[in-house]
Amino acid sequence: MPCSCFIIPNDVLTKLSQDKKLSASVRKRMVDTVQISHELRELRNQAARFTSVAATRADGLVTLAAAPSVTVYDCKHTQTLPGTPIPKPKTSSDGSVKRSFNQTSKVAKFYEQVFNRNSIDDHGMTMMSSVHFGQSYNNAMWNGSQMLYGDGDGSIFVDFTRGNDVIGHELTHGVTQHSLQLAYSGDAGGLNESISDCFGSMFRQWEANQNVKKADWLIGRDIMGPGSKKKGFTCLRDMADPAAKHCLAPQPTKYSQITPGMDPHYSSGPPNLAFCTACVTLGGNSWGPIGQVWYRSLTGFGPTPNMTMKAFAARTRQVAHTMYPSTAAVSAAVNAGWTKVGL
Repeated sequence: MPCSCFIIPNDVLTKLSQDKKLSASVRKRMVDTVQISHELRELRNQAARFTSVAATRADGLVTLAAAPSVTVYDCKHTQTLPGTPIPKPKTSSDGSVKRSFNQTSKVAKFYEQVFNRNSIDDHGMTMMSSVHFGQSYNNAMWNGSQMLYGDGDGSIFVDFTRGNDVIGHELTHGVTQHSLQLAYSGDAGGLNESISDCFGSMFRQWEANQNVKKADWLIGRDIMGPGSKKKGFTCLRDMADPAAKHCLAPQPTKYSQITPGMDPHYSSGPPNLAFCTACVTLGGNSWGPIGQVWYRSLTGFGPTPNMTMKAFAARTRQVAHTMYPSTAAVSAAVNAGWTKVGL
């Protein structure tokens, strides 16, 4: 299965396109998004392969900059990437441009301050974004080299730059591309999506300075449009309660419920719940010890494209013990998380 790395699963868009209760124009936007996304998936898949090949043949990675540049482009509702460069995105009167710049800059700061990481690749690569992609495009994605954001249809979804967890989630696909290099099928695909949810949620909590008890653990809350809310959907996913009815894309909660060929946006449910449970069990901030364990497990061992969830669970248990040998509570919390989901 090619890596889609979109925030909205294709099957959700397809189901919405068939919902006769929605207007014809909204349903058409769903169809358009699915069709355009197919081609974008090919770009993302090729970029991932290039990253893997280049990393194995490089004599040594060179630091491009001490801190990443953040650039923003305006597609002006076309599918042409990257679009028109915005000279001063930080002070732009365009809300999408300004949010994209500010939140991307904060993601860079989050990774630098919390994990001592220099940009997506840890070598200072430019963090580039394109806004106003397509006509009412209902998605956001990391395409292997940059971010792109649709404006949403205004009913089911609103401007995707409004979700800071969405931005953190998608940029983390880039971090995974440049570290563990997880595939996008089977257990590895579910882990790929889960890691992005975990770090996207951590970023949202870090920016709001929320501890694990105050956090709502929702993914995509801020991109849900009035049409979604009217149907009772308050988020895409809920890491604390993956199967909840208020999720537009509810997920299984046990590893045993994952089936062959399951879309990674759904098979990510158990590892999402494991992470959330570990954080809540330990208390404090998600980007504290549990976040550090997940980051080391993601970046500290080289590429493992076909890693299973069982292997990742074992790795986090070992890393927790290695990083915090005198704090048994960390290992106990990690174990509690994985045990809850059957791993």
